Amino acid sequence: MTTRGACFITLEGLDGAGKSTHIPWIEDRLRQAGVDLLSTREPGGTPLGETLRELLLHKPMDLRTETLLMFAARNEHWRTRILPALEQGRWVLCDRYTDASFAYQGGGRGLGAEPVRILEEWVQQGRGPDCTLLFDVPLATARERLSRGRARSDRFEREDAAFFERTRQAYHARAAADPDRFRVIDARRNLEEIRAELGGILDGLLRARGHAPASGGLDPA
Repeated sequence: MTTRGACFITLEGLDGAGKSTHIPWIEDRLRQAGVDLLSTREPGGTPLGETLRELLLHKPMDLRTETLLMFAARNEHWRTRILPALEQGRWVLCDRYTDASFAYQGGGRGLGAEPVRILEEWVQQGRGPDCTLLFDVPLATARERLSRGRARSDRFEREDAAFFERTRQAYHARAAADPDRFRVIDARRNLEEIRAELGGILDGLLRARGHAPASGGLDPA
């Protein structure tokens, strides 16, 4: 749980699900409602975290090393940026958080959930997101989007279909186990439909914390 008035929102999904497309729109809508917002990402979010991000995305390493580096970056991020912001009553919007480790390392890489859970408890001590937006698309859609997307793919994006299927299944298992926190977004739809749903979710979070909902947002086109 976060400090009263604060709200910790995370965005999750397969590479290619399109979640990053909606981040500027979500930021704009929250700020229009008067929210004092920290927008950040994982891995990264701090100078040390961004250095570790480059290693994690582009250097081959053992699975245990990968998982420990993810949590090293997360601990720095949590302790020096996210937790202080929440304790000040600010909102935090984070592109990926610990659910990504359950999905990618625990599921996709086959590490299993228990090592991730132990590290989660050690770093976060029972605290975590208030709301997680899981952008979900079929595997074929995600891979097709990736194939026409980025000039430089990272080592996660280059994984095979079986890896992504295990990752997606792990995300769905997380969502099923915590339905009060997760909102599963069908990201196959057009921007207007997705943003109408996102707007309703954000308005509910705003009202619950004493903010008037924003009147709109960025043009969806």
